[in-house]
Amino acid sequence: MRRADRIGAVLLLVFGVWYAAIALRNYPYWSATGPGAGFFPVWLGVAMVVLAALLLGRAARERDPGPAWVPRGRGAIRFLSVLGASVALVAFMPWLGMALGTALFLVVILRLLEGHSWTVAIGIAGGAAAVNWAVFTWWLRVPFPAGVLGF
Repeated sequence: MRRADRIGAVLLLVFGVWYAAIALRNYPYWSATGPGAGFFPVWLGVAMVVLAALLLGRAARERDPGPAWVPRGRGAIRFLSVLGASVALVAFMPWLGMALGTALFLVVILRLLEGHSWTVAIGIAGGAAAVNWAVFTWWLRVPFPAGVLGF
């Protein structure tokens, strides 16, 4: 049995049950006009539980232990770099804002970890940050942190 699959399946199973239960407890499943605020979260929790059960069943049948699931060497350095960049993004988000923070995060990942040219890294990061801002802030009106530059 693959240990990583087993651990992941159990965690996903527990989280899915918890998520669906919280949704049922805190939000109406159905309203007078149709599905309520809890409809989607409940079914998302159910989907997580079903997928976790399938993964656990497959992991129980598999006899090959599979590859190591903890990265080593260069893989560990890359994992820790992405984790560190993600923590920095969250920590500096109130000061940088969502758009600038996202762009800087992507430049770091694309340039320093993936080795893309500065032109490619800045182009992709700027485009992704602009689309992120346009969809969430402008179109959906989700208030993101604006940061010192105001966007």
